[in-house]
Amino acid sequence: MGMTMTQKILAAHAGLESVVAGQLIEADLDLVLGNDITSPVAIHEIEKMNVDGVFHKDKIALVMDHFVPNKDIKSAEHCKCVREFACKNEISNYFDVGEMGIEHALLPEKGLTVAGDVIIGADSHTCTYGALGAFSTGVGSTDMAAGMATGRAWFKVPSAIKVVITGKPQKYVSGKDVILHLIGTIGVDGALYQSLEFVGDGIANLSMDDRFTIANMAIEAGAKNGIFPVDDLAKQYMEAHSKRPFVVYEADEDAEYEREVVIDLNTLKPTVSFPHLPENTKTIDEVGDIAIDQVVIGSCTNGRYDDLAVAAEILKGKKVKKGLRVIVIPATQQIYLDAMEAGFIRTFIEAGAIVSTPTCGPCLGGYMGILAEGERCVSTTNRNFVGRMGHVNSEIYLASPAVAAASALTGKISDPRK
Repeated sequence: MGMTMTQKILAAHAGLESVVAGQLIEADLDLVLGNDITSPVAIHEIEKMNVDGVFHKDKIALVMDHFVPNKDIKSAEHCKCVREFACKNEISNYFDVGEMGIEHALLPEKGLTVAGDVIIGADSHTCTYGALGAFSTGVGSTDMAAGMATGRAWFKVPSAIKVVITGKPQKYVSGKDVILHLIGTIGVDGALYQSLEFVGDGIANLSMDDRFTIANMAIEAGAKNGIFPVDDLAKQYMEAHSKRPFVVYEADEDAEYEREVVIDLNTLKPTVSFPHLPENTKTIDEVGDIAIDQVVIGSCTNGRYDDLAVAAEILKGKKVKKGLRVIVIPATQQIYLDAMEAGFIRTFIEAGAIVSTPTCGPCLGGYMGILAEGERCVSTTNRNFVGRMGHVNSEIYLASPAVAAASALTGKISDPRK
């Protein structure tokens, strides 16, 4: 019986010739990730174990990104806990103020994730690294603790959905529209504990930033992971960012899939997810007249260079709607520098937006953009649950950077193509 990409990676890391969907395995880990919210819990658990330090100081990444710079005493204490643990265990990949970035943009940029890896992280959007052909998935903090201690983790081998991407996207149609369309098609539990395996000639027309966005939101369809084939573009990215060797796995021709979904990029339109679930999608021409109070462009989903570039293109020489709050957050320090060199930061500020240091803050209702009662926000983040960005009676509309920027100019959800 043939195996999917995900199944091949898991088999190799479990030391098995083959695996089947539903099988329980124990696999070696290439990287264990935690942030300033999830790591303290894992650290307290590992301190209870009878272990001498961590399994490998170079294979753990601790990224302070959710409430950094610290917003209050509690967040400062969390970061202090992680900082002291990293120092005690000589963790090589510890990222704090000055070096920080949003974890799922930072790790590929730093070359810590490559094709063929098995990666766990105590953050649900750890599935981002599937864009590079890795198996990466979110786990709880206790599983993170076990991973840091032993370098191994238990998995149930997932079955798979084949997502065939064909064609070429129109201008201002991006990876965010692809994944919102997919979630709208199959639902937030449509891929529950399955692997979303992306294939098709249309992938060649998606940038790496598009692919990171798509893999990032695989969890919003309930998927265990999302994964892309390793083509020349992915290889070029890894060769430019990492010194680590990578392993390319390809699905067998007779691999089994639970179902197949086809996405034609030629006909895809800018897509918006309405409150209060990512599956509640409408194309931009179905939206209607919806006034907004705030726009957020950033996050682990859409805070990369391409995202800022398209937003700057739309905003250049124009002004955001009077009374509208527009917050732009580059996902890493390097992206911030690159955006500065390209003139994007000046464009945003002259348009009337603010630009923040890298942080997850507003995405989870932490800080840097909390919504009041009755307010509406167009956001390039990944979740629009009730109360996600603030008051339980606020509303979040998920969209691409292009739609977000166009909406910033008009004060209502708008089509960037017009």
